[in-house]
Amino acid sequence: MNEMLATVMTGTLATKVLIVEDEETLAELLRYNLEAAGYAVLHSVTGEDAEVLVDEEAPDLVLLDWMLPSVSGIEICRRLRARQSTRHLPIIMLTARSEEADRVRGLGVGADDYVVKPFSVPELMARVKALLRRAAPDRVADELVVGDITLDRAAHRVTRGGRDVRLGPTEYRLLEFFMQAAGRVHSRSQLLDGVWGRDTYVDERTVDVHVGRLRKALIRGRESDPIRTVRGAGYVFGERPKG
Repeated sequence: MNEMLATVMTGTLATKVLIVEDEETLAELLRYNLEAAGYAVLHSVTGEDAEVLVDEEAPDLVLLDWMLPSVSGIEICRRLRARQSTRHLPIIMLTARSEEADRVRGLGVGADDYVVKPFSVPELMARVKALLRRAAPDRVADELVVGDITLDRAAHRVTRGGRDVRLGPTEYRLLEFFMQAAGRVHSRSQLLDGVWGRDTYVDERTVDVHVGRLRKALIRGRESDPIRTVRGAGYVFGERPKG
């Protein structure tokens, strides 16, 4: 069984998401984006280990692959729904099966949502947030604050030092992604995956263009630049380290 990969705190408690996925590349992509969004991430490659993690760690949501070694995701979903303690645990099924009958079957065993591979990472993250908001609205923060910059998700508003910051849709998503993992270095490819989605064919130089636009919108007068370029690595959002 895989150990917990990371714990990232949002507010006073971390919202835990369990990934049950045997495809290593996809699991790593999901882990990275969930951590960047402030979730604590658990990972299992088998259904049996997932059941143990559910008992030991009590995740707030499960991303459950349909096709797993040994016990299928459909069977794991059925088992979780049959238990009183996990009857209402939010579950999103991940699968390459796109036929209507398969979707009906997945939802029929108790999955709350059904996402077909390949999928857009930003869309999946939005589905995770929406499902958590319905299941436990107190666990999803509406406001992100880093230094003197505030992003209000409910109002779709950004302010710095009390003044409104006008952003286009892409710059808003980019800022939200940055603020969810302030202080962490993001490569251009990671930003493309997290903001544009891995199935969107956009050149990495596009990231530089939008980072430049975001910087221009955030900085007025003598205000500091909250985005640092890390040579050979990418970008990091947050105040410059002192000393």
